[in-house]
Amino acid sequence: MTPTKEELIQFVLHECRLLDDCEYEQWLDLFLEDGMYWMPLDYQTEEEKLTTSLFYEDKLLLDTRIRRYAGDRTFSQQPKSRCQHLLQTPMVDSVDETKNEYKLYTPFQYVEYRLGETQTFSGWMRHTLSILDNKLKIKQKRIDLINSDAAHRSIQLFI
Repeated sequence: MTPTKEELIQFVLHECRLLDDCEYEQWLDLFLEDGMYWMPLDYQTEEEKLTTSLFYEDKLLLDTRIRRYAGDRTFSQQPKSRCQHLLQTPMVDSVDETKNEYKLYTPFQYVEYRLGETQTFSGWMRHTLSILDNKLKIKQKRIDLINSDAAHRSIQLFI
């Protein structure tokens, strides 16, 4: 399977829609077993393991967060937070079929709301996708906030 440009774009839009709809289990299924969710502190860094990050989570840690979020004893999420992604059209940066890598770049605004308080974040998402069993999967989702080095309140959900 070689995905079309439209299929790659629709994948990113669908991924964010799952988050907006609180479909976290389905969202997690979009990741490869070794997939990573990464939000570096420095938007210019390329070294993910030797730099400070706001988030650097593998699929196991993402699953742990999702289970904790869904639990009855998660008092910090009663009532639950809600979010919305506002995306520019994702742009296909590169296609490398020999490496099974498809890279996309998506400018975004993200709003998270809970108990009368709203947080807004802006930045860029960089998806690295691969095909596994004829399905697109997330190898890495990198989020670069425009103000990543600023002090932030707790980000409760997933950008």
